[in-house]
Amino acid sequence: MDNNLSVAPLESEIKEDMSLKNHPPDMDKDKDTIMEQPSSPRHRKVVARWLPDEAQRPIIDEAPVFTPSLEEFEDTLAYIEKIRPLAEPFGICRIIPPSTWKPPCRLKEKSIWEHTKFPTRIQNVDLLQNREPMTKKPKSKKRKRRRNSRMSLSKRRSGSSPSESTSSPETEEKFGFNSGSDFTLEEFEKYALHFKDSYFEKKDSGGDIVKWTPSVDEIEGEYWRIVEQPTDEVEVYYGADLENGVLGSGFYKRAEKLTGSDMDQYTVSGWNLNNLPRLPGSVLSFEDCDISGVLVPWLYVGMCFSSFCWHVEDHHLYSLNYHHFGEPKVWYGVPGSNATALEKAMRKHLPDLFEEQPDLLHGLVTQFSPSILKDEGVQAYRVVQNSGEYVLTFPRAYHAGFNCGFNCAEAVNVAPVDWLTHGQNAVELYSKETRKTSLSHDKLLLGAAYEAVKALWELAASVGKENTTNLRWKSFCGKNGTLTNAIQARLQMEEGRIAALGRDSSSLMKMEKDFDSNCERECFSCFYDLHLSASGCKCSPDEYACLKHADDLCSCDEKDKSILLRYTMDELSSLVRALEGESDDLKKWASKVLGIEHNDEDQTKTSSVISEEKKLKEGSFDLNIDLELDYQEDLKEEVSTSGGELTASENLGVSVEPINLGFLIFGKLWCNKHAIFPKGFRSRVKFYNVLDPTRMSNYISEVLDAGLMGPLFRVTLEESPDESFFNVSAQQCWEMVLQRVKDTSTSLGLPTLSQFEGINGLQMFGFLSPSIVQAIEALDPNHRLVEYWNHKNQTSSDSKDHFISSNCSASLTKGKLFGVDLM
Repeated sequence: MDNNLSVAPLESEIKEDMSLKNHPPDMDKDKDTIMEQPSSPRHRKVVARWLPDEAQRPIIDEAPVFTPSLEEFEDTLAYIEKIRPLAEPFGICRIIPPSTWKPPCRLKEKSIWEHTKFPTRIQNVDLLQNREPMTKKPKSKKRKRRRNSRMSLSKRRSGSSPSESTSSPETEEKFGFNSGSDFTLEEFEKYALHFKDSYFEKKDSGGDIVKWTPSVDEIEGEYWRIVEQPTDEVEVYYGADLENGVLGSGFYKRAEKLTGSDMDQYTVSGWNLNNLPRLPGSVLSFEDCDISGVLVPWLYVGMCFSSFCWHVEDHHLYSLNYHHFGEPKVWYGVPGSNATALEKAMRKHLPDLFEEQPDLLHGLVTQFSPSILKDEGVQAYRVVQNSGEYVLTFPRAYHAGFNCGFNCAEAVNVAPVDWLTHGQNAVELYSKETRKTSLSHDKLLLGAAYEAVKALWELAASVGKENTTNLRWKSFCGKNGTLTNAIQARLQMEEGRIAALGRDSSSLMKMEKDFDSNCERECFSCFYDLHLSASGCKCSPDEYACLKHADDLCSCDEKDKSILLRYTMDELSSLVRALEGESDDLKKWASKVLGIEHNDEDQTKTSSVISEEKKLKEGSFDLNIDLELDYQEDLKEEVSTSGGELTASENLGVSVEPINLGFLIFGKLWCNKHAIFPKGFRSRVKFYNVLDPTRMSNYISEVLDAGLMGPLFRVTLEESPDESFFNVSAQQCWEMVLQRVKDTSTSLGLPTLSQFEGINGLQMFGFLSPSIVQAIEALDPNHRLVEYWNHKNQTSSDSKDHFISSNCSASLTKGKLFGVDLM
């Protein structure tokens, strides 16, 4: 281009103060500036100059551009889903909103523009690709979660950002990312204009400065010349990764008052980045914490050449970036399918840097030419984002870029349901790389499953529930549905890892519901999130391992170790079937999710219980025990139904059928003063059906081994095995059954069993039945279960006989039954 020609400035360009013609802005009086080194860019003249003849502009294909209609623009996630098949192969795309989309920018309020300062970083553009290795490797920093409003703003760990990023504080002393001055937007605009005018300065034949504006292509060619073939130091400022507490969002939020009848469309829209992460259909909505930069947008205030280096989003999330105002941003994207190829190419061309720092790309301080990537067979695409436009990046799509001048953008992450597969791959990769996570993937996965179950249940059971949200969740379910497959894959992963451990079934225990509610639980070895499962040991009660590293936790005997499961494999299999549409399983999971029926997690007070799907080997009665079991096959039912009404007698005769006597474990927890609890004991008894209280049905009561917790009592509706109730107390176990019957009666409009204020759990198990008691006592001829036998010996024979006979007649009575200390 002829340097003597003058190019008219862009209409949108903001005129600079004339005093900036020859000198940088005089801001020495600012407190923030005094703290900065005198040699900082803010205090020096711009010496480097544009070399147009040596331009290195990459020649690569453009990414697709989409222009949604007003109707398409109404539903953000639906539109992303619609364009995904077309755009994802490019890794990145540009979205131009309808012409009516003109959200007001709150950053232009005088109180913010002129008076609110933000921090910057100094970037040495000439060192982004061509630099010597350093001796100190940066550490990985985990992004912390803010729990509700009680904790401060969270910090993003190295290697993560929505849409664009620079470096974490650990790497700020490397590669030109030191802390810079604090600026107001007004001050930063003046400095950015001064720098750009100076750098691209032109003079006519008479030596006079010509006012002109370089094109995007010219700026791009010069940028890559600086990166690939630098001749001078080029230092710029970047206000990157600005958290919500600094300048706030560029979008107005719902709670903020705006004038004008049409302003509400901007505060409630899904395209308002404050709303996007938690939109219905984004699984990030199931994350309770306000993770800055992921669920809370970050701002980016740029100037010419300020850069965001090659990276992928944390957990391979989608990102959406909105350009609020100013000059263009140039982006480069590589599809997720080429992510490994990009990493391989960069390792090939920057071997020394990768040798020193194998996780170099996590630092976000390394730029690399798209031209070289193209030569190496990596698919790379270009996007030029103008003011008022969006850029969308897809899962595991590497992206990078730079700014053409003063501008401001905002970015946040989002996770449509199709992301779940990518997210699972991400956490497995993080585990392999011993890299900390920022999200609990399993928590999001289960949250999505719960929401889908709720939607399926409402669609199946209710009229008028065919709303957009429910229908969207339904579309992810069914056989081979996106969500169904994600749960199925996770189930298979867990099954394989549990099987690989080869542990005895007694080591499998139910995880406490609030296991990770108040603190993040992660593997001591690889930082894998432990929301779904964990392995622990008595020797280190506060330290846990994932199932892959369970054997590495300690060298203790296996009997001291346990595996905690939030859901058993049977339960997860049932969840898969529920998502596929199986009515029985859907009903079971709807009861858990909607809270309308029994939920063992909510009612169980125990800290841990054994896996329900691990079956104990059924023993048999000792044939050498000479006893006659008092088994009454036909239970006298005092139930009648009339007109949908439920009636029951105040006294319900109970006869317990023994199935398996089991065997004794000699420990303090395996008996109390009133009963002995053999491991593997099973019995059958009739009681009101928890699903249909107008019927009497058989229940199986059994005693399992909960490891350190002692016996675990389980009661199961025989005709519907998924209806199970667990507790470390036999009494509590049957109280849960009774409460469930009452709840179901109420929900069906039947008279409640309010007359039954209590139930005797020991009687319902059969532990007060004389013949069963006699058989169990015969298993302990040496009276090793001391607590039980001491109490028995202290009680007179007459009192004992009266106690048993009076309580065998009925287990349900008005008021609190038996003033004894039941387990």
